[in-house]
Amino acid sequence: MNPLRSLILAAAGNDAVRRLVSTAPVSRGVVDRFVAGESTADAVEVTAALARDGLAVTLDYLGEHTTDRELADRTVRAYLEVLDSLHEAGLAGAAEVSVKLSAVGQAFDEGLALANASRICAAAEQCGTTVTLDMEDHTTTDSTLAVLAELRRSWPSVGAVLQAYLRRTLGDCRDLAGSRVRLCKGAYAEPDSVAFTDPHEVDLNYVRCANVLLEGEGYPMFATHDPRLVSIIGERAKWYDRKPGSYEHQMLYGVRPDEQRRLAETGETMRVYVPYGGQWYGYLMRRLAERPANTTFFLRSLVGTS
Repeated sequence: MNPLRSLILAAAGNDAVRRLVSTAPVSRGVVDRFVAGESTADAVEVTAALARDGLAVTLDYLGEHTTDRELADRTVRAYLEVLDSLHEAGLAGAAEVSVKLSAVGQAFDEGLALANASRICAAAEQCGTTVTLDMEDHTTTDSTLAVLAELRRSWPSVGAVLQAYLRRTLGDCRDLAGSRVRLCKGAYAEPDSVAFTDPHEVDLNYVRCANVLLEGEGYPMFATHDPRLVSIIGERAKWYDRKPGSYEHQMLYGVRPDEQRRLAETGETMRVYVPYGGQWYGYLMRRLAERPANTTFFLRSLVGTS
C-alpha cells in the first residue's frame, strides 16, 4: 500500500488528529469541496443543482460504527426526513439514498440493522426511489450481503456495493450480476490475505468484475474516477451491447465535476455520490487516502495558504 495512503488511513482513527482537523477554522473550506453540508436542506439544495445539470444523485447521511440504539434511530430519522424532502421537491426520480449498515446498528445487532434498513427502504419506495447498501471493511461483507438478501425479498431494487480490491469480489459479482450492483475500488485498509494491495492488480480485478456485471442481466453502477477505467467501461459496454441507461457511471461529489457533466452530456447516466451531515471526518480521510494527491489541497487549507 502507498505509504501516504497508510498514513492517512491511520489518521482516520486517531482522535488527536480528528480533534485538530475538526476544530481548525479553515477545515470548512476543505469539507465543502467533498460534503454537501450538514442539514437536510443542504442535501436537497445540492441535489437540485446537480439535477439541473442532468446528473443523478445518491445521498449518504454521514455516520458509521454506531454502537448506540438511539444514534442508530437518529440516522434512520435523518434518512426518512431527506426522502420526504426529496419527494416534496420533486427530486425523488433523480436521487436515491446510500446507507451504511454500521450506522444503523450492524455492529451490535444485525437484526436491528435489518429492521432499520427496512424502514428506510419502505420510505424510499413510498417516495418513488430506492436504496443502495454501502459496503465497508471486509469484516462486515458477509453480514451486509445477508441483510441485502433479506431486504431484496421485499424490495428487489435495493442496490449492493462490491469492492474490486477484495479477492472474493469476482465471485460475489457472479452471484449478484442479475441485480443492481455498484462496483468500486475500495477505500478501507485491508490485509493482503483478503485484498489486492497492488493498484495494478486492483484495476485488473475491477475490469474482470465489470465484464461479469455487464454480461449479466442486472444494472451495473461503475464507481470510479480513473479516466482509463471510465474509458474501458465505455468500450466494454459497447462490446456487451449495453445501451446508455442500462448501466451508469458514479463519481464522488467534488471530484472531477467537469468529467461528470461531460458524461451526462453524452447521454450517459452519471450519478454523483453526495455525502452530508456532521460526521464528515472519517469520510474525508478515506477520500484523501483514495487519491493522496488531494492531501496537498488539504494541508494548504489547514495552514491557511489556499
